[in-house]
Amino acid sequence: MSVSTWEISVPDKERLIKAAFEAKQFAYSRYSKFRVGAALLTADGQIIKGANVENASYGGTICAERTALVKAVSEGITAFTALAVTTDVASPLSPCGFCRQFIREFCAQTMPILLVPADYEARVAKGEPEGILETSIAELLPHSFGPEELELPRQPS
Repeated sequence: MSVSTWEISVPDKERLIKAAFEAKQFAYSRYSKFRVGAALLTADGQIIKGANVENASYGGTICAERTALVKAVSEGITAFTALAVTTDVASPLSPCGFCRQFIREFCAQTMPILLVPADYEARVAKGEPEGILETSIAELLPHSFGPEELELPRQPS
């Protein structure tokens, strides 16, 4: 599936990636030791950061992507232009299925999602390719179910 995504400016992209790395520093991942940082760029240029927060009951864990979205939405911010996600793994990793559905709820299907490898800064310093996978929720969650489906006409029961 090839869905074109919006473009974001280079300065916004750099700010967003930096914020995702900053967010990862606050991850509470004492069980999995798998830190994740996420940063959302809002329509008015703000950046909202989120880190994964684990829980001993495991089911109570919240991922970085959902943390950032919940922080924004709970403050009345619901318009976003990009998302960056990073981990401690030297390859770009995708949000989990639960996060993909959550992103689908609040973000346009063609909004850029930047999956940033942990060694991004080292690659840039060496002049190597960044290794970022730029995608969208339409590509990560094809044939998705969203809020607009709830408005479709239904057969009477």
